[in-house]
Amino acid sequence: MTIGTDGIIAVVGAGTMGAGIALVAAQAGHAVRVIDTQDAALDRGRQSVARSLASLVKRGTIDEAGAAAIAERIGWSTDVADAAPAALAIEAIVERMDVKTGLFETLARHVAPGAILASNTSSLSIEAMASAVPGPERFAGLHFFNPVPAMKLVELIPSSRTAPTVVDDLEALMRAWKKLPVRVRDVPGFIVNRVARPYYAEGFAALGEGVDPATIDQALESAGGFRMGPLTLADLIGHDVNYTVACQVFDGYAGKTRFRPQPSQQALHDAGHLGRKSGRGVYDYGADLPAPPFVAPAAPPRSIEAGADAGDLEPLVALAEAAGGAVARSADLAPGLLRIDGRLLATGDGRRLADRADADMLLDAARDYAATPTLVVTARDAAALALAAGFAGLIGKRVLALPDRPGQIVLRTLAQLANAGFDALDDDVADAAGVDTAMRYGANHPQGPIEWAGRFGTARLAAVLATIAAATGDPIYAPSPSIAVAEPA
Repeated sequence: MTIGTDGIIAVVGAGTMGAGIALVAAQAGHAVRVIDTQDAALDRGRQSVARSLASLVKRGTIDEAGAAAIAERIGWSTDVADAAPAALAIEAIVERMDVKTGLFETLARHVAPGAILASNTSSLSIEAMASAVPGPERFAGLHFFNPVPAMKLVELIPSSRTAPTVVDDLEALMRAWKKLPVRVRDVPGFIVNRVARPYYAEGFAALGEGVDPATIDQALESAGGFRMGPLTLADLIGHDVNYTVACQVFDGYAGKTRFRPQPSQQALHDAGHLGRKSGRGVYDYGADLPAPPFVAPAAPPRSIEAGADAGDLEPLVALAEAAGGAVARSADLAPGLLRIDGRLLATGDGRRLADRADADMLLDAARDYAATPTLVVTARDAAALALAAGFAGLIGKRVLALPDRPGQIVLRTLAQLANAGFDALDDDVADAAGVDTAMRYGANHPQGPIEWAGRFGTARLAAVLATIAAATGDPIYAPSPSIAVAEPA
């Protein structure tokens, strides 16, 4: 059945997610019934909704009368029987299969036979849950992201027994709620919690090697274009949650190497250093957070040479020329190379600097070299690092120094995110547009991994991953089978 604004929505669970779902439904015009067994949880849910509405009023999004009307559409109850008139009942309770299936057995006794039942689970199998839900044809996963009012993505996960009309109805409803629904096959982690794993894993892999954490986060924020570095983000989420999800995805794929949790995060988890919530995680929140250790400024270079086509470095050449630097074009320089005061800077290709005779400085990847305020550089010696800093200063940028490691940090992270995205395509989790939409609107990534791979070049990406896999001896980096044969985006 099509659920219009006259359809009542029941939300079971008054926590952060449940309150957020209730608010979105009420904003869309529905009467909503929020149900929780604990009065204290209902009080916290009311307060959460009130704070959100007050914020909307303060920003001028709605007026006081509009906020009052939305609040009046939400009822609060400790009795699950109050879900009876609901056209849709969404559970947003603890991530335990037995508790969720018990709830659905109860809900099924109260709601009408045609009412849709949905789970907001982020990690449990929809297929397994459906086997215990009375009337599994009306059941599906409906995974929202936190904070629900702000995050557009909703992962829509049918089981093998979900009626196609139910999936269509839920998709239409989510669009009416101004969300972006993406249909997802029922696999561990769905799209976002599966494909996003390398973002955290690469940050913690570098941390485990002794790379400075502020360098890792700054590199991925500045050059990678991410809103928050992986270590800062994991501290914000909490390692009890983030590490547990990593383990669940790893276990869900029977220990598939690609999803292997990182020991450096496990150490934080096991020590109780859970991040902001405990006062300490990767960073100590009882002290000033460390500033990124940028390389000291240096004198601008005396000479800059580039090939007829500088390749990925062409935006930096243009900036140097605009800043008054004299850039000579030399036929002996291939794309991706600059000669700065006689020493060579090259873009990274997955190899260590120690394995490259053609370069004295390796420049890590950037999503946009013209826009990034930071160049991430691995240098052969202090003199080469100073040349990189002088060149960066000329074009209005700063340098972060990175130890010599395969794939550096930005290229390795972007490549491995793309690897996970293509894995999802290989496993028929979603189509390319669905994967990219999910990562942009569910994980707040600036670009979908499949889109990035198309711009980078899929054959080039496969070569980079194979190089990192060989250099590290780690099959986690083996390129997904479909990467090299993918059509250009």
